[in-house]
Amino acid sequence: MSGHSKWHNIQAKKGKTDAARGKIFTKLGRELLMAVKAGGPDPAGNSKLKDVISKCKANNMPNDTINNAIKKAAGAGSNENYEEITYEGYGPNGVAIIVNASTDNKNRTAADIRHVFDKFGGNLGTSGCVSYMFEKKGVVVIEKAECKLGEDDLMMLALENGAENMELEDEVYEITTKPEDFSTLSQALEENGIAFLEADVKMVPNNYVQLDENGVRKMELILEKLDELDDVIDVYHNWEE
Repeated sequence: MSGHSKWHNIQAKKGKTDAARGKIFTKLGRELLMAVKAGGPDPAGNSKLKDVISKCKANNMPNDTINNAIKKAAGAGSNENYEEITYEGYGPNGVAIIVNASTDNKNRTAADIRHVFDKFGGNLGTSGCVSYMFEKKGVVVIEKAECKLGEDDLMMLALENGAENMELEDEVYEITTKPEDFSTLSQALEENGIAFLEADVKMVPNNYVQLDENGVRKMELILEKLDELDDVIDVYHNWEE
């Protein structure tokens, strides 16, 4: 659930262990909860919830699990409350890092994230210190071999439903769109039987930073340890992996 949207290892994405998948589902469940609390349980009138549902499906969360999470969040007995917070900082060689978290204890979450940055050669910064290096985009990634449409037909469908760009890289199609057009695009693709490797509104870097072997090791540890934190939902960075 971390990093930018360049896909170098599709099989690793598909082959997540049950434990890893369970952790992802738990985090996605929090995102569903926050979306329902903010805008209600009907995705037709809650664009944020619709976007999170697309993200859940891209991560192979079963429809029953999604629906049950929405019903639980909308239930009168649901007293879980999480706040979404964004942290910004730097990794080795000035790599820009953005961390989106959901928490019921801001002090705990901030301390946990700061510890990861400090321990592995990073530096947690102030709000706005790196976000200007990124642009919010809707991103849909589709495996070429699994796509039911040819490249031209897929591009036409995407452009007709708000896509700004489509590129073929590492045997996957990467389609980008403005955040406000993401729901329309993902719904149109889904209705045409297109399966996603990734579907999310995310922070896409405007440029990338390369690292030496030592920097790569530190950056990998930062990403790994951030992903292990229950409160961390997404991590974006401009490391050219």
